[in-house]
Amino acid sequence: MIALSLAEIASAVGGQTYDIPDEQVRVTGPVVIDSRKVETGSLFAAFAGERVDGHDYAREVVDKGAAAVLASRPVGVPAIVVDDVKAALGALAQHVVERLGATLVALTGSAGKTSTKDLIAQVLSRKAPTVFTPGSFNNEIGLPLTALSATDETKFLVLEMGARGKGHIRYLTGLTPPRVGVVLNVGSAHIGEFGGKQQIAEAKGELVESLPADGTAVLNADDPLVRAMESRTKAKVLLFGESDEADVRAENVRLTENGQPAFDLHTPSGCSEVTLRLYGEHHVSNALAAAAVAHDLGMSASEIALALSEAGSLSRWRMEVTERPDGVTIVNDAYNANPESMRAALRALVAMGEARRATGGRTWAVLGHMAELGDESLAEHDAVGRLAVRLNVSKLVAVGGREASWLRLGAYNEGSWGEESVHVSDAQAAVDLLRSELRPGDVVLVKASRSVGLESVAQALLEGEVDAR
Repeated sequence: MIALSLAEIASAVGGQTYDIPDEQVRVTGPVVIDSRKVETGSLFAAFAGERVDGHDYAREVVDKGAAAVLASRPVGVPAIVVDDVKAALGALAQHVVERLGATLVALTGSAGKTSTKDLIAQVLSRKAPTVFTPGSFNNEIGLPLTALSATDETKFLVLEMGARGKGHIRYLTGLTPPRVGVVLNVGSAHIGEFGGKQQIAEAKGELVESLPADGTAVLNADDPLVRAMESRTKAKVLLFGESDEADVRAENVRLTENGQPAFDLHTPSGCSEVTLRLYGEHHVSNALAAAAVAHDLGMSASEIALALSEAGSLSRWRMEVTERPDGVTIVNDAYNANPESMRAALRALVAMGEARRATGGRTWAVLGHMAELGDESLAEHDAVGRLAVRLNVSKLVAVGGREASWLRLGAYNEGSWGEESVHVSDAQAAVDLLRSELRPGDVVLVKASRSVGLESVAQALLEGEVDAR
Protein backbone atom coordinates (compact mmCIF):
# COMPACT_ATOMS: atom_id res chain seq x y z
CA MET A 1 0.00 0.00 0.00
CA ILE A 2 1.09 3.59 -0.45
CA ALA A 3 2.49 4.76 2.89
CA LEU A 4 -0.15 6.44 5.06
CA SER A 5 0.02 7.62 8.66
CA LEU A 6 -2.29 6.06 11.22
CA ALA A 7 -3.86 9.49 11.69
CA GLU A 8 -4.66 9.73 7.97
CA ILE A 9 -6.11 6.21 7.95
CA ALA A 10 -8.28 6.96 10.97
CA SER A 11 -9.58 10.09 9.27
CA ALA A 12 -10.27 8.23 6.00
CA VAL A 13 -12.30 5.48 7.71
CA GLY A 14 -13.97 7.63 10.38
CA GLY A 15 -12.31 5.71 13.21
CA GLN A 16 -11.02 6.40 16.70
CA THR A 17 -7.41 5.67 17.63
CA TYR A 18 -6.62 3.63 20.74
CA ASP A 19 -3.29 2.83 22.39
CA ILE A 20 -1.30 4.54 19.63
CA PRO A 21 1.70 6.44 21.05
CA ASP A 22 2.45 8.20 17.77
CA GLU A 23 -0.33 8.70 15.22
CA GLN A 24 2.21 9.74 12.60
CA VAL A 25 3.56 6.20 12.43
CA ARG A 26 3.07 5.07 8.85
CA VAL A 27 1.63 1.86 7.48
CA THR A 28 4.27 0.71 5.00
CA GLY A 29 3.38 -2.97 4.68
CA PRO A 30 0.38 -4.75 3.19
CA VAL A 31 -3.17 -4.56 4.54
CA VAL A 32 -4.09 -8.13 5.50
CA ILE A 33 -6.96 -10.07 7.06
CA ASP A 34 -4.92 -13.21 7.77
CA SER A 35 -2.62 -12.97 10.80
CA ARG A 36 -0.18 -15.36 9.13
CA LYS A 37 0.46 -12.81 6.36
CA VAL A 38 1.39 -9.90 8.61
CA GLU A 39 4.66 -8.15 7.79
CA THR A 40 6.52 -5.29 9.39
CA GLY A 41 4.43 -2.14 8.92
CA SER A 42 1.20 -4.00 8.06
CA LEU A 43 -2.32 -2.96 8.94
CA PHE A 44 -4.29 -5.97 10.19
CA ALA A 45 -8.06 -5.83 9.59
CA ALA A 46 -9.75 -7.91 12.29
CA PHE A 47 -12.91 -9.67 11.12
CA ALA A 48 -15.13 -11.63 13.48
CA GLY A 49 -16.08 -14.79 11.56
CA GLU A 50 -18.21 -17.79 12.45
CA ARG A 51 -15.22 -19.81 13.67
CA VAL A 52 -12.40 -17.32 14.21
CA ASP A 53 -12.37 -13.76 15.56
CA GLY A 54 -9.47 -11.73 14.20
CA HIS A 55 -9.53 -9.54 17.30
CA ASP A 56 -8.12 -12.48 19.26
CA TYR A 57 -4.91 -12.20 17.23
CA ALA A 58 -4.33 -8.49 17.86
CA ARG A 59 -1.41 -8.91 20.27
CA GLU A 60 0.20 -11.54 18.05
CA VAL A 61 0.14 -9.40 14.88
CA VAL A 62 1.54 -6.34 16.64
CA ASP A 63 4.33 -8.47 18.09
CA LYS A 64 5.05 -9.62 14.52
CA GLY A 65 5.44 -6.01 13.37
CA ALA A 66 1.97 -4.76 12.42
CA ALA A 67 1.67 -0.99 12.81
CA ALA A 68 -1.90 -1.26 14.07
CA VAL A 69 -5.15 -3.22 13.98
CA LEU A 70 -8.32 -2.06 12.23
CA ALA A 71 -10.92 -3.30 14.69
CA SER A 72 -14.51 -2.97 15.87
CA ARG A 73 -13.46 -2.68 19.54
CA PRO A 74 -10.35 -1.74 21.54
CA VAL A 75 -7.92 -4.65 21.68
CA GLY A 76 -5.18 -3.48 24.05
CA VAL A 77 -2.68 -2.73 21.28
CA PRO A 78 -2.43 0.11 18.71
CA ALA A 79 -5.79 0.11 16.93
CA ILE A 80 -8.13 2.16 14.81
CA VAL A 81 -11.64 1.33 16.01
CA VAL A 82 -14.61 1.60 13.64
CA ASP A 83 -18.26 0.55 13.67
CA ASP A 84 -17.89 -1.79 10.68
CA VAL A 85 -14.51 -3.20 9.65
CA LYS A 86 -15.70 -4.23 6.17
CA ALA A 87 -17.08 -0.76 5.43
CA ALA A 88 -13.90 0.82 6.80
CA LEU A 89 -11.76 -1.38 4.56
CA GLY A 90 -13.79 -0.17 1.59
CA ALA A 91 -13.47 3.47 2.66
CA LEU A 92 -9.70 3.10 2.98
CA ALA A 93 -9.52 1.58 -0.51
CA GLN A 94 -11.53 4.48 -1.88
CA HIS A 95 -9.16 6.95 -0.22
CA VAL A 96 -6.07 5.21 -1.59
CA VAL A 97 -7.48 4.98 -5.12
CA GLU A 98 -8.27 8.70 -5.11
CA ARG A 99 -4.67 9.47 -4.15
CA LEU A 100 -3.17 6.93 -6.50
CA GLY A 101 -4.03 8.41 -9.88
CA ALA A 102 -3.78 5.03 -11.64
CA THR A 103 -6.09 3.95 -14.46
CA LEU A 104 -8.69 1.53 -13.09
CA VAL A 105 -9.94 -1.29 -15.29
CA ALA A 106 -12.91 -3.26 -13.93
CA LEU A 107 -14.51 -6.33 -15.46
CA THR A 108 -17.47 -8.55 -14.80
CA GLY A 109 -19.38 -11.34 -16.50
CA SER A 110 -20.99 -14.69 -15.84
CA ALA A 111 -18.01 -16.73 -17.05
CA GLY A 112 -14.35 -16.13 -17.76
CA LYS A 113 -13.79 -13.20 -15.39
CA THR A 114 -10.66 -14.52 -13.72
CA SER A 115 -9.02 -15.81 -16.89
CA THR A 116 -9.70 -12.53 -18.68
CA LYS A 117 -8.49 -10.47 -15.73
CA ASP A 118 -5.25 -12.45 -15.78
CA LEU A 119 -4.85 -11.80 -19.52
CA ILE A 120 -5.54 -8.07 -19.18
CA ALA A 121 -3.02 -7.80 -16.37
CA GLN A 122 -0.31 -9.65 -18.27
CA VAL A 123 -0.82 -7.53 -21.38
CA LEU A 124 -0.92 -4.18 -19.57
CA SER A 125 2.12 -5.06 -17.47
CA ARG A 126 4.12 -4.87 -20.72
CA LYS A 127 3.25 -1.18 -20.83
CA ALA A 128 3.47 -0.08 -17.19
CA PRO A 129 3.41 -1.39 -13.57
CA THR A 130 0.10 -3.20 -13.05
CA VAL A 131 -1.67 -4.51 -9.95
CA PHE A 132 -4.54 -6.95 -10.34
CA THR A 133 -6.98 -9.09 -8.40
CA PRO A 134 -5.34 -12.30 -7.14
CA GLY A 135 -7.44 -15.36 -7.96
CA SER A 136 -11.12 -14.51 -7.56
CA PHE A 137 -10.82 -11.83 -4.86
CA ASN A 138 -13.79 -10.01 -6.35
CA ASN A 139 -16.14 -9.23 -3.46
CA GLU A 140 -16.59 -6.52 -0.82
CA ILE A 141 -13.45 -7.65 1.02
CA GLY A 142 -11.24 -9.00 -1.74
CA LEU A 143 -11.60 -5.99 -4.03
CA PRO A 144 -10.53 -3.40 -1.41
CA LEU A 145 -7.58 -5.60 -0.42
CA THR A 146 -6.47 -5.65 -4.07
CA ALA A 147 -6.79 -1.88 -4.41
CA LEU A 148 -4.83 -1.42 -1.19
CA SER A 149 -1.95 -3.49 -2.59
CA ALA A 150 -1.21 -0.78 -5.17
CA THR A 151 1.86 1.39 -4.70
CA ASP A 152 2.95 4.81 -5.90
CA GLU A 153 4.44 3.15 -9.00
CA THR A 154 1.18 1.47 -10.04
CA LYS A 155 -0.19 2.80 -13.33
CA PHE A 156 -2.91 0.23 -14.03
CA LEU A 157 -5.21 -1.37 -11.46
CA VAL A 158 -7.22 -4.31 -12.86
CA LEU A 159 -10.16 -5.33 -10.69
CA GLU A 160 -12.52 -8.28 -11.10
CA MET A 161 -16.04 -7.59 -9.83
CA GLY A 162 -18.45 -10.35 -8.88
CA ALA A 163 -22.15 -10.03 -8.09
CA ARG A 164 -24.78 -12.19 -6.44
CA GLY A 165 -27.54 -9.63 -6.70
CA LYS A 166 -28.48 -6.15 -7.81
CA GLY A 167 -26.49 -3.36 -6.26
CA HIS A 168 -23.34 -5.38 -5.60
CA ILE A 169 -21.38 -4.02 -8.56
CA ARG A 170 -22.72 -0.52 -7.94
CA TYR A 171 -21.27 -0.74 -4.44
CA LEU A 172 -17.88 -1.97 -5.68
CA THR A 173 -17.60 0.69 -8.37
CA GLY A 174 -18.39 3.29 -5.72
CA LEU A 175 -15.31 2.17 -3.80
CA THR A 176 -13.02 1.93 -6.82
CA PRO A 177 -14.45 3.96 -9.74
CA PRO A 178 -13.18 2.50 -13.03
CA ARG A 179 -12.28 4.41 -16.17
CA VAL A 180 -12.51 1.27 -18.32
CA GLY A 181 -15.33 -1.22 -17.72
CA VAL A 182 -15.52 -4.66 -19.38
CA VAL A 183 -18.62 -6.86 -19.54
CA LEU A 184 -17.79 -10.31 -20.89
CA ASN A 185 -21.10 -12.13 -21.08
CA VAL A 186 -24.43 -12.84 -19.43
CA GLY A 187 -24.89 -16.53 -18.71
CA SER A 188 -26.48 -18.90 -16.25
CA ALA A 189 -24.04 -18.59 -13.34
CA HIS A 190 -26.01 -17.76 -10.14
CA ILE A 191 -29.26 -17.75 -12.13
CA GLY A 192 -30.97 -19.36 -9.15
CA GLU A 193 -30.11 -16.33 -7.02
CA PHE A 194 -30.85 -13.68 -9.64
CA GLY A 195 -34.04 -15.20 -11.03
CA GLY A 196 -33.22 -15.01 -14.74
CA LYS A 197 -30.74 -13.80 -17.37
CA GLN A 198 -32.40 -10.42 -17.73
CA GLN A 199 -31.93 -9.82 -14.02
CA ILE A 200 -28.29 -10.88 -14.34
CA ALA A 201 -27.85 -8.41 -17.21
CA GLU A 202 -29.35 -5.62 -15.12
CA ALA A 203 -26.87 -6.32 -12.33
CA LYS A 204 -23.82 -6.67 -14.60
CA GLY A 205 -24.75 -3.48 -16.41
CA GLU A 206 -24.21 -1.48 -13.23
CA LEU A 207 -20.54 -1.49 -14.22
CA VAL A 208 -21.04 0.48 -17.44
CA GLU A 209 -23.43 2.84 -15.69
CA SER A 210 -20.60 3.81 -13.34
CA LEU A 211 -18.21 4.88 -16.08
CA PRO A 212 -17.37 8.57 -16.65
CA ALA A 213 -18.03 10.31 -19.95
CA ASP A 214 -14.33 10.15 -20.80
CA GLY A 215 -14.19 6.43 -19.95
CA THR A 216 -14.62 3.36 -22.13
CA ALA A 217 -17.16 0.55 -21.97
CA VAL A 218 -15.71 -2.63 -23.50
CA LEU A 219 -18.67 -4.80 -24.51
CA ASN A 220 -19.07 -8.23 -26.09
CA ALA A 221 -20.59 -7.73 -29.54
CA ASP A 222 -21.49 -11.45 -29.73
CA ASP A 223 -23.74 -11.40 -26.63
CA PRO A 224 -27.05 -9.57 -27.26
CA LEU A 225 -27.64 -8.88 -23.57
CA VAL A 226 -24.19 -7.32 -23.23
CA ARG A 227 -24.45 -5.43 -26.52
CA ALA A 228 -27.69 -3.87 -25.26
CA MET A 229 -25.78 -2.26 -22.38
CA GLU A 230 -24.48 0.32 -24.84
CA SER A 231 -27.56 2.40 -24.07
CA ARG A 232 -26.80 2.38 -20.33
CA THR A 233 -23.48 4.23 -20.41
CA LYS A 234 -22.30 7.73 -21.19
CA ALA A 235 -18.81 6.40 -21.88
CA LYS A 236 -17.32 5.60 -25.29
CA VAL A 237 -18.19 2.04 -26.37
CA LEU A 238 -15.61 -0.37 -27.78
CA LEU A 239 -16.98 -3.69 -29.06
CA PHE A 240 -15.06 -6.96 -29.13
CA GLY A 241 -15.98 -10.34 -30.59
CA GLU A 242 -16.15 -12.29 -33.81
CA SER A 243 -18.97 -10.15 -35.20
CA ASP A 244 -18.17 -7.98 -38.21
CA GLU A 245 -19.38 -5.03 -36.13
CA ALA A 246 -16.75 -5.56 -33.45
CA ASP A 247 -14.02 -2.92 -33.23
CA VAL A 248 -11.60 -5.56 -31.93
CA ARG A 249 -12.33 -8.91 -33.52
CA ALA A 250 -10.96 -12.35 -34.31
CA GLU A 251 -10.87 -13.86 -37.77
CA ASN A 252 -9.68 -17.27 -38.96
CA VAL A 253 -10.17 -18.85 -35.53
CA ARG A 254 -8.72 -22.34 -35.25
CA LEU A 255 -7.31 -24.74 -32.68
CA THR A 256 -3.82 -26.21 -32.68
CA GLU A 257 -3.48 -29.98 -32.30
CA ASN A 258 -3.05 -29.39 -28.56
CA GLY A 259 -6.37 -27.55 -28.30
CA GLN A 260 -4.84 -24.08 -28.03
CA PRO A 261 -6.66 -21.33 -29.94
CA ALA A 262 -5.10 -19.26 -32.68
CA PHE A 263 -6.63 -16.38 -34.61
CA ASP A 264 -5.96 -13.21 -36.56
CA LEU A 265 -6.41 -10.20 -34.29
CA HIS A 266 -7.93 -7.11 -35.91
CA THR A 267 -7.88 -3.79 -34.07
CA PRO A 268 -8.41 -0.22 -35.28
CA SER A 269 -4.62 0.17 -35.18
CA GLY A 270 -3.74 -2.91 -37.22
CA CYS A 271 -3.74 -6.71 -37.45
CA SER A 272 -1.53 -9.43 -36.03
CA GLU A 273 -1.61 -13.18 -35.44
CA VAL A 274 -2.18 -14.67 -31.98
CA THR A 275 -1.61 -18.19 -30.69
CA LEU A 276 -2.64 -18.56 -27.07
CA ARG A 277 -0.94 -20.77 -24.51
CA LEU A 278 -4.35 -21.38 -22.91
CA TYR A 279 -6.62 -24.29 -23.82
CA GLY A 280 -10.06 -24.09 -25.41
CA GLU A 281 -11.72 -21.92 -28.04
CA HIS A 282 -13.67 -20.02 -25.36
CA HIS A 283 -10.46 -18.17 -24.52
CA VAL A 284 -10.66 -16.34 -27.85
CA SER A 285 -13.41 -14.12 -26.48
CA ASN A 286 -11.43 -13.55 -23.27
CA ALA A 287 -8.35 -12.60 -25.29
CA LEU A 288 -10.35 -10.19 -27.44
CA ALA A 289 -11.65 -8.43 -24.33
CA ALA A 290 -8.07 -8.05 -23.11
CA ALA A 291 -7.00 -6.80 -26.53
CA ALA A 292 -9.77 -4.20 -26.56
CA VAL A 293 -8.66 -2.86 -23.17
CA ALA A 294 -5.03 -2.73 -24.27
CA HIS A 295 -5.95 -0.98 -27.52
CA ASP A 296 -7.94 1.63 -25.62
CA LEU A 297 -4.94 2.25 -23.37
CA GLY A 298 -2.57 2.84 -26.27
CA MET A 299 -0.98 -0.46 -27.22
CA SER A 300 -0.46 -1.48 -30.85
CA ALA A 301 -1.87 -4.62 -32.42
CA SER A 302 1.58 -6.22 -32.64
CA GLU A 303 2.34 -5.42 -28.98
CA ILE A 304 -1.00 -6.86 -27.90
CA ALA A 305 -0.61 -10.00 -30.01
CA LEU A 306 2.86 -10.71 -28.63
CA ALA A 307 1.70 -10.22 -25.04
CA LEU A 308 -1.35 -12.44 -25.52
CA SER A 309 0.71 -15.17 -27.18
CA GLU A 310 3.11 -15.23 -24.24
CA ALA A 311 0.49 -14.96 -21.48
CA GLY A 312 -0.23 -17.97 -19.31
CA SER A 313 -2.75 -19.08 -16.72
CA LEU A 314 -2.09 -17.33 -13.39
CA SER A 315 -4.93 -18.82 -11.33
CA ARG A 316 -5.10 -22.40 -10.09
CA TRP A 317 -7.49 -25.11 -11.26
CA ARG A 318 -8.62 -23.30 -14.41
CA MET A 319 -7.85 -25.52 -17.41
CA GLU A 320 -4.61 -26.45 -15.65
CA VAL A 321 -3.04 -29.01 -18.00
CA THR A 322 -0.43 -31.52 -16.78
CA GLU A 323 0.88 -34.56 -18.63
CA ARG A 324 1.94 -37.47 -16.45
CA PRO A 325 5.12 -39.43 -17.23
CA ASP A 326 2.96 -42.28 -18.55
CA GLY A 327 1.34 -40.03 -21.19
CA VAL A 328 -2.01 -39.44 -19.44
CA THR A 329 -3.02 -35.76 -19.52
CA ILE A 330 -4.96 -34.29 -16.59
CA VAL A 331 -6.97 -31.09 -17.13
CA ASN A 332 -7.85 -29.60 -13.74
CA ASP A 333 -10.68 -27.12 -14.35
CA ALA A 334 -12.30 -27.76 -10.98
CA TYR A 335 -12.27 -24.24 -9.57
CA ASN A 336 -15.87 -23.59 -10.60
CA ALA A 337 -18.53 -24.50 -13.14
CA ASN A 338 -21.65 -23.18 -14.81
CA PRO A 339 -23.41 -24.37 -17.97
CA GLU A 340 -21.44 -22.06 -20.27
CA SER A 341 -18.02 -22.91 -18.85
CA MET A 342 -18.93 -26.61 -18.73
CA ARG A 343 -19.77 -26.62 -22.44
CA ALA A 344 -16.56 -24.73 -23.27
CA ALA A 345 -14.46 -27.15 -21.23
CA LEU A 346 -16.02 -30.18 -22.93
CA ARG A 347 -15.25 -28.75 -26.36
CA ALA A 348 -11.68 -28.05 -25.27
CA LEU A 349 -11.37 -31.63 -24.01
CA VAL A 350 -12.51 -33.01 -27.36
CA ALA A 351 -10.08 -30.75 -29.25
CA MET A 352 -7.21 -31.90 -27.05
CA GLY A 353 -8.20 -35.53 -27.58
CA GLU A 354 -8.28 -35.32 -31.36
CA ALA A 355 -4.52 -35.46 -31.73
CA ARG A 356 -4.38 -38.54 -29.49
CA ARG A 357 -7.31 -40.41 -30.98
CA ALA A 358 -5.24 -41.95 -33.79
CA THR A 359 -3.02 -43.67 -31.22
CA GLY A 360 -5.92 -44.91 -29.11
CA GLY A 361 -6.13 -42.03 -26.65
CA ARG A 362 -9.54 -41.45 -25.06
CA THR A 363 -11.27 -38.43 -23.57
CA TRP A 364 -12.68 -38.60 -20.03
CA ALA A 365 -15.08 -36.01 -18.60
CA VAL A 366 -15.18 -36.25 -14.80
CA LEU A 367 -18.01 -33.87 -13.93
CA GLY A 368 -19.92 -32.84 -10.84
CA HIS A 369 -22.63 -30.53 -9.55
CA MET A 370 -23.10 -27.04 -11.04
CA ALA A 371 -24.38 -24.95 -8.14
CA GLU A 372 -26.87 -22.07 -7.88
CA LEU A 373 -28.95 -22.92 -10.96
CA GLY A 374 -32.29 -22.93 -9.13
CA ASP A 375 -35.21 -24.27 -11.14
CA GLU A 376 -32.93 -24.66 -14.19
CA SER A 377 -30.69 -27.21 -12.49
CA LEU A 378 -32.27 -30.41 -13.82
CA ALA A 379 -32.45 -29.13 -17.40
CA GLU A 380 -28.90 -27.75 -17.37
CA HIS A 381 -27.30 -30.89 -15.93
CA ASP A 382 -29.27 -33.03 -18.37
CA ALA A 383 -28.08 -30.82 -21.25
CA VAL A 384 -24.42 -31.15 -20.27
CA GLY A 385 -24.74 -34.93 -20.14
CA ARG A 386 -26.31 -34.91 -23.59
CA LEU A 387 -23.58 -32.63 -24.96
CA ALA A 388 -20.85 -34.98 -23.78
CA VAL A 389 -22.42 -37.68 -25.93
CA ARG A 390 -22.93 -35.40 -28.94
CA LEU A 391 -19.29 -34.33 -28.79
CA ASN A 392 -18.26 -37.99 -28.69
CA VAL A 393 -16.49 -37.78 -25.35
CA SER A 394 -15.20 -41.30 -24.76
CA LYS A 395 -16.11 -41.63 -21.07
CA LEU A 396 -18.35 -39.57 -18.78
CA VAL A 397 -17.89 -40.01 -15.02
CA ALA A 398 -20.61 -38.15 -13.09
CA VAL A 399 -19.53 -37.65 -9.48
CA GLY A 400 -21.84 -36.98 -6.54
CA GLY A 401 -25.52 -37.09 -5.70
CA ARG A 402 -28.71 -35.97 -7.38
CA GLU A 403 -27.20 -33.52 -9.87
CA ALA A 404 -24.60 -36.06 -10.96
CA SER A 405 -27.38 -38.55 -11.61
CA TRP A 406 -28.99 -35.94 -13.88
CA LEU A 407 -25.73 -35.64 -15.84
CA ARG A 408 -25.68 -39.42 -16.28
CA LEU A 409 -29.38 -39.48 -17.20
CA GLY A 410 -28.82 -36.86 -19.90
CA ALA A 411 -26.05 -38.96 -21.41
CA TYR A 412 -28.20 -42.08 -21.22
CA ASN A 413 -31.15 -40.39 -22.91
CA GLU A 414 -28.86 -39.10 -25.65
CA GLY A 415 -27.77 -42.64 -26.45
CA SER A 416 -24.99 -43.52 -24.01
CA TRP A 417 -26.33 -46.93 -22.97
CA GLY A 418 -23.16 -48.93 -22.46
CA GLU A 419 -20.08 -48.20 -20.38
CA GLU A 420 -19.48 -44.78 -21.95
CA SER A 421 -21.02 -43.08 -18.91
CA VAL A 422 -21.13 -43.96 -15.24
CA HIS A 423 -22.38 -42.40 -12.00
CA VAL A 424 -20.14 -42.72 -8.94
CA SER A 425 -20.90 -41.56 -5.41
CA ASP A 426 -17.86 -39.50 -4.50
CA ALA A 427 -14.35 -38.36 -5.36
CA GLN A 428 -12.68 -41.47 -4.00
CA ALA A 429 -14.86 -43.71 -6.15
CA ALA A 430 -13.96 -41.61 -9.18
CA VAL A 431 -10.23 -41.91 -8.42
CA ASP A 432 -10.50 -45.67 -7.94
CA LEU A 433 -12.26 -46.04 -11.28
CA LEU A 434 -9.81 -43.83 -13.16
CA ARG A 435 -6.73 -45.48 -11.69
CA SER A 436 -7.95 -48.83 -12.91
CA GLU A 437 -8.99 -47.64 -16.37
CA LEU A 438 -6.62 -44.90 -17.58
CA ARG A 439 -4.02 -45.70 -20.20
CA PRO A 440 -1.34 -43.69 -22.06
CA GLY A 441 -2.76 -41.05 -24.40
CA ASP A 442 -5.95 -40.49 -22.40
CA VAL A 443 -7.04 -36.93 -21.57
CA VAL A 444 -9.03 -36.40 -18.35
CA LEU A 445 -11.09 -33.25 -17.69
CA VAL A 446 -12.12 -32.66 -14.06
CA LYS A 447 -14.77 -29.97 -13.55
CA ALA A 448 -17.52 -29.00 -11.09
CA SER A 449 -18.57 -26.10 -8.90
CA ARG A 450 -16.04 -25.11 -6.25
CA SER A 451 -18.17 -26.48 -3.42
CA VAL A 452 -17.81 -30.02 -4.78
CA GLY A 453 -14.03 -30.04 -4.35
CA LEU A 454 -13.27 -32.18 -7.40
CA GLU A 455 -9.77 -30.71 -7.62
CA SER A 456 -8.93 -33.50 -5.18
CA VAL A 457 -9.55 -36.01 -7.98
CA ALA A 458 -7.07 -34.27 -10.28
CA GLN A 459 -4.54 -33.95 -7.48
CA ALA A 460 -4.89 -37.61 -6.56
CA LEU A 461 -4.32 -38.67 -10.16
CA LEU A 462 -1.16 -36.57 -10.25
CA GLU A 463 0.19 -36.98 -6.72
CA GLY A 464 -1.35 -39.80 -4.70
CA GLU A 465 -4.42 -40.47 -2.61
CA VAL A 466 -7.56 -38.40 -2.86
CA ASP A 467 -8.25 -35.91 -0.04
CA ALA A 468 -11.54 -37.30 1.30
CA ARG A 469 -14.16 -34.64 1.97
